[in-house]
Amino acid sequence: MFDFNIFILFLLSISCSLTFFFLVTSHNRNSKRFKSKTPCPQSYPILGNLVALLKNLHRFQDWIADMLSETPTSTIRVNNFLNLSHGICTANPANVEHLLYSNFHNYIKGSRFRLGFHELLGDGIFAVDGQLWKLQRKIASHEFNTKSLKLFTSDTVNFQIGQCLLPYLSSAELNDQVIDLQDVLRKFSLDNILKVAFGVDPSCLVVYNDNSNSILKFVKAFDFAAEIGVLRYISPIPAIWKLKRLFNLGSEKQFKEAIAVINKFAMEIIMSREEQKEQTQLNQDLLSRFIFSESDTLVFDREQHLRRRFLRDIVISFVLAGKDSTSTALTWFFWLLAGHPHVAERIREEISSVAATAEEGKSVVVFSYEQLKKLNYLQAALSESMRLFPPVPIDTRLAVNDDVLPDGTQVRSGWFADYSAYAMGRMEKIWGSDCKDFKPERWLNEQGVFQACDQYRYPVFHGGPRICLGRGMAYVQMKSVVAAVMNEFEIEAVDGGGTAEKMTHPPFMLSMVLKMRGGLPVKLRRRFKTKSKAEKITTPSPGVQL
Repeated sequence: MFDFNIFILFLLSISCSLTFFFLVTSHNRNSKRFKSKTPCPQSYPILGNLVALLKNLHRFQDWIADMLSETPTSTIRVNNFLNLSHGICTANPANVEHLLYSNFHNYIKGSRFRLGFHELLGDGIFAVDGQLWKLQRKIASHEFNTKSLKLFTSDTVNFQIGQCLLPYLSSAELNDQVIDLQDVLRKFSLDNILKVAFGVDPSCLVVYNDNSNSILKFVKAFDFAAEIGVLRYISPIPAIWKLKRLFNLGSEKQFKEAIAVINKFAMEIIMSREEQKEQTQLNQDLLSRFIFSESDTLVFDREQHLRRRFLRDIVISFVLAGKDSTSTALTWFFWLLAGHPHVAERIREEISSVAATAEEGKSVVVFSYEQLKKLNYLQAALSESMRLFPPVPIDTRLAVNDDVLPDGTQVRSGWFADYSAYAMGRMEKIWGSDCKDFKPERWLNEQGVFQACDQYRYPVFHGGPRICLGRGMAYVQMKSVVAAVMNEFEIEAVDGGGTAEKMTHPPFMLSMVLKMRGGLPVKLRRRFKTKSKAEKITTPSPGVQL
């Protein structure tokens, strides 16, 4: 008697056998065709690097750094599960310069990055290439000139420091509370970037558990969507999340809901800003520049709903870039200072010398753009901190055509080409035998003046034509925060901070940016006592989280 179930099982077994045979033979053909001297460590037929990836996911950046440091050229080849994709990862400055500058047009953002983040970033500057990228960079560049940086310092950063950040920290100090400094800095950075990008002041440091607040809903949705994008990007089996998206299941269903919240918030602000077009006084935020610039038909010849969607993509991309990058860099900086008190003391001395020239009669000391430029040792310490803990630890490109890198590594069309800023900061070949030490002095010349490093040795802000537009703004923001906070407080890390021993196993988490796992719990002590403990500040409790 014919048994249909057995017949189905027979067909499935034949299908699986043929699939397995195809994959093995395909792997062998690919191995012969793409034979290369570039090592591919911890790789197996069919599985590729999957087993090693799962074993080292908790220390992903250090795993990559270890493999790169053990290869002669600081470059490895990567094979994904089922040989679905191939690529390379490098920490060789010559290769990085080749990817980002010398052969720039052959290495694009490409489909690998765009696919995972498309719903979030759309056609924004960080997800596109060619004319769309050039247009957005041209208009956005006006936001980052010297005049704009001075206004950013006085009108945005110093206002937020004086009105929100320092009062918040004073409340914590007076009430002997432990606060998560990473969370505080993240909210502060968010206030700044939303002001620059949208022209709105969310006041995240003084607005807490108001579930009706559209900005807080936007923030939570944005964080969730960004994390899902990362999980998509690193997924060894992309078909899984694609199927979940197709059937609207689990995290993909939540992702869709988060994108709806983001779109609603952005569109409301865009339509509100468009209504100001006839006014003589316009907000000089990034969104306004794009709305009221009529220099390119790529934006302004579109239908209204497509035009608004494109504006949404532009601004969301800049929020992504500025929301967590500077707060992450500052978190690791304060963690390192707690473990290196001699560096902290030298920074305080420099800050005090500059603070002496500040205007008298103010309740708090904030620093002007010109004063910040004098803080050479502070800029060296921030640069050294980002060398060891770059906010974006690894970046990726996609090869358009076959190529050979300067170290002889072959890259085929369609391969991804990653470079690891995290690994490069720990390379003895680049930084010497003390590469894993926190030494700001390496950035100073004999006169004690800060000396910038070659961007391809130090790709913390990327490099070449796509070098980060906001690098000057990032330094201004970080120096402003550190100078104001360290002038008022001493910061004690509950876990003791980034001592040499702890730096060998840093507590980072897997994310788009190098966030600190568990946050940075700290206690504050005011350097100059001006108020008694009996005086209570009525700002909201710092212990409440978003």
